Amino acid sequence: MPVALSQIRDLLLPGLWGVSGRYPMIERQWPQIFRETESQMALERRAAMRYLAFAQLKQEGAPTSFDNAAGQRWVYNAEHFEIGLGYAITRKAIDDNLYKSEFGPSNDGLLESFKETEEIYAANVLNTATTFNPAVGGDGVSLVAPNHPIDGTTIANQPSPDVDLNETSLLNALIAIRSTWRNEAGLKIHARGEKLIVPTQLEPIALRLFRSELRPGTSTNDVNAILGMNESLKQGFMVYDYLTSAFAWFIRTNHEGLIFFHRKRFETDMSVEFTTDNLLVKGYQRYVPTYYDWRCLWATFPTS
Repeated sequence: MPVALSQIRDLLLPGLWGVSGRYPMIERQWPQIFRETESQMALERRAAMRYLAFAQLKQEGAPTSFDNAAGQRWVYNAEHFEIGLGYAITRKAIDDNLYKSEFGPSNDGLLESFKETEEIYAANVLNTATTFNPAVGGDGVSLVAPNHPIDGTTIANQPSPDVDLNETSLLNALIAIRSTWRNEAGLKIHARGEKLIVPTQLEPIALRLFRSELRPGTSTNDVNAILGMNESLKQGFMVYDYLTSAFAWFIRTNHEGLIFFHRKRFETDMSVEFTTDNLLVKGYQRYVPTYYDWRCLWATFPTS
């Protein structure tokens, strides 16, 4: 049913002091986590390669060792979502509305709705990071897992068991990222944790970890090692309002891998239905937030 006179009855009468119902929206947060780029394809694909492994010791007169195992290892897929929302409003409701600047076809909250939907879908990449998505594919395990396969072994971007956020667990995560992460051939890579991402419930803990000049939670004069770690957490922390777990926390690293593809940017259209004179207003968008390399993220999902 279209929006009719009965649904905006007080907007037909003079003397209203004001019209409420719109509130300040949260500033866009997902661009602090994802790299955004335009897309020209219905399905975007990215191949992960294995390059050469360690060079081998060569004996005098002996042949040189060859590594012929290089090649494609994994393929990550990203298929765009179609997002739409609209409404219909009768001609009488438009003609007789005295407060068109407050409630009108071009001031209907469509943009706010689409922005919020973007945040939910982007955050869902993190919220479901321990669930394998076969549509994405990749290395056969979830974005966050203790057993990402590389040639000859596995590497973790999740501790086992999961751990609560505190000084020790954060430092251990940063050390693990720097000391254990490898490429597909097993060569050590330059991996650093850049930014801590927490839900609103963990903001007080993050503040103590990042704002204490001395070691947080102790009475000693030890320095706060978190603030002084070489090359780590240089972007501090952020509170992500759209995380669904009150206990999970994440570290975005210096490796790209979280990406937001725009296939069609937000657009609006309107038309008049010929037989009813109802005005039809709609918004449309196509995009997909996704990932293509697990090395972009370290995370843990404690339950309490």
